[in-house]
Amino acid sequence: MELTERKKKVLRSVVDLYIRTAEPVGSKAISALPDMKYSSATIRNEMADLTSMGYLEQPHTSAGRIPSAAGYRLYVDELMADYRLSMDETKSINLAIEEKMQRVDKMMEKVAKLVSQATDLPAISVASRQMGTAVKRFELIQAGSGSFILVVMLTTDEVVNKLIKLPLNVGETDLKLLSAVLNATMTEIGIEEFTAELLEKVMRSAGAAASLVPVIVDFTTETLRRQGNFPMAVAGHSRLLGLPEYRDVDKAQKVLTSLDEETLSNLPAVMQNEHGTKVLVGPENVASELKDTSVVMTKFDIGDGLQGMIGVVGPTRMDYAKVTARLSYFAESLSKMFAKPEQPQLPEGEE
Repeated sequence: MELTERKKKVLRSVVDLYIRTAEPVGSKAISALPDMKYSSATIRNEMADLTSMGYLEQPHTSAGRIPSAAGYRLYVDELMADYRLSMDETKSINLAIEEKMQRVDKMMEKVAKLVSQATDLPAISVASRQMGTAVKRFELIQAGSGSFILVVMLTTDEVVNKLIKLPLNVGETDLKLLSAVLNATMTEIGIEEFTAELLEKVMRSAGAAASLVPVIVDFTTETLRRQGNFPMAVAGHSRLLGLPEYRDVDKAQKVLTSLDEETLSNLPAVMQNEHGTKVLVGPENVASELKDTSVVMTKFDIGDGLQGMIGVVGPTRMDYAKVTARLSYFAESLSKMFAKPEQPQLPEGEE
């Protein structure tokens, strides 16, 4: 028996109604739908066919039908319409993610203080994503004759949007084409793949909407760039002053001023593909300001696709064995704490 377009439409309607009501669906309920132009008798026959084909089932206690596993599979693969998130839904999701990030940032501040206290050295702590964020889907929604809303759904489940002015020569059909092009070329790729060649390729395929592509790419790359940036916590600067190497005020001042997020921002990238503890001695450091110091770093798992990095900065004369052992234990303990369902509670620590 052929699965005609009419049968598919009836099946989609049955699944949609059953999802909403959790009650077996009858032909009268389907025929009452605004977009259903078939009679109740015709729909009843189609539902009987769909039942014999294995896409619908009939509970013993009801004359209505419910989807079978095969019916749900066909619905998911071919029939379900794209769900457009409301502004309230996107706001709710973004607020939840923002609250999570704020909790992580505060936790990193506590961790830096505790690591500094345990090693008697300046310490750093930062969270980053284990895998780069990418775009899951683009949606372009016309918001009137002169503008449209760009909706960008990320692989982190965050949703961002931007109101963009619409050129006079671009209509709804052009936006649909551009949306299809963006989803075919710019989803599930890292920010490093947003090259000039990709921009040119998308513009060639976008037709009348080509002028919108640079605006969309700029917004998307900036969004992806922000996703990877977490504030770095630095604690215990003054602990350097107690070390013989930094009794010279000028030398101490030079190192102390380098213990900021700008100078240390490349350290997480150094650890991206590393396992265990990483030691950078003197000139091996990524920042020239740290060429007379050593940095010891290691990683721990936060969960939810995030990882943490802790490290210390000190003289090249530091006790590497002791520092490495303490950092490794810290990382192992933090991974276990974050693995628990409850948010870990850490003591405040001292500067």
